[in-house]
Amino acid sequence: MDNYYISGIQQIGVGVKDVPTAWAWYRKSFGMDCPIFEETAEAKYMLPYTGGKPQSRYAVLTFNLQSGGGFEIWQYKGRTPVDAINEIVAGNLGIFACKIKIKSIKKTLDYFRKENIPQLGEPLADPSGKMTFFVKDPLGNIFQMVEAGDWFMNEKKVTGGAYGAMVGVSDIEKSLKVYSGVLGYDQVVYDKTGISDDLKYIPGGGRNLRRVLLRRGRPFSGPFSRLMGNSEIELISSGESNERKIFEDRFWGDPGFIHLCYDIRGMESLRNTCKEKGFPFSVDTQQTLDGNSFDMGEAAGHFAYIEDPDGTLIEFVETHKIPILKKFGWYLNLMKRDPQKALPDWMLRTLSFSRIK
Repeated sequence: MDNYYISGIQQIGVGVKDVPTAWAWYRKSFGMDCPIFEETAEAKYMLPYTGGKPQSRYAVLTFNLQSGGGFEIWQYKGRTPVDAINEIVAGNLGIFACKIKIKSIKKTLDYFRKENIPQLGEPLADPSGKMTFFVKDPLGNIFQMVEAGDWFMNEKKVTGGAYGAMVGVSDIEKSLKVYSGVLGYDQVVYDKTGISDDLKYIPGGGRNLRRVLLRRGRPFSGPFSRLMGNSEIELISSGESNERKIFEDRFWGDPGFIHLCYDIRGMESLRNTCKEKGFPFSVDTQQTLDGNSFDMGEAAGHFAYIEDPDGTLIEFVETHKIPILKKFGWYLNLMKRDPQKALPDWMLRTLSFSRIK
């Protein structure tokens, strides 16, 4: 029996060449102004994806406390990041776009135009009839704006955080074994094959693609479920046998969307489930460290990775400690709490004291 709990999307990893510059843009555009940790350290547990040796890196995990997942903005310090040789297009294998939750298409457009944040064309209806549009950051990463109704705080921002991802896959049915079978996205909102009008302004959007939008029928549960909220995953397949991988001949951490991360409780049960379904952990700090927490500077926990059938990385983090009021030395030990129970709203709101303007 599965005995793990998912709070929601903790973050989407974004590989960049300069963290401060990228973070400033994400604060302005998507309100990602609340850091949980910021540190320079050695990535020594990701050897399968970093050339077989530890790599120096600088990273920050930051949230928009209105709702949604955060960004882990990640930069190599000991090597020059490698860009994709070819333009990344819809249908390539990997995380093509990050979905951002917004309150209103009109208000978001008004704000973006005021702040000179360029959008890729005008809003158009997706296959379900819902209006959406895309933007591209200065690094070339693509973000889809998706209206949502679940919010944690009201900070008068037009966006929340990460609401999911568009993931290129080679075989939809095989990929469902992960995205539905492990992550619980078991509801099909639409399943469309053809040329989609709402993708017309993005690279590769004019291709013949199969698109399957997934949501969860069962709500997320766990400490951060109120903050992280709902999310959706869209699987996209060109059906071509020679489809390129977005991170082909590159390292995890190079520019682009490097992983999709979920906050979980019950790592041992999740490990067993993933193995039974054919997706064993490829990185597992709980076993590497003999059960001791992985220190992330101002936070601690276990993390593990699996690969979807096309090698796209999905991370699981079991958070043990987070800073609540850092300047007073108040850190929350999550291991002493009910794994299914959401943290009180007032406690999560104290994270705002670390906000960066």
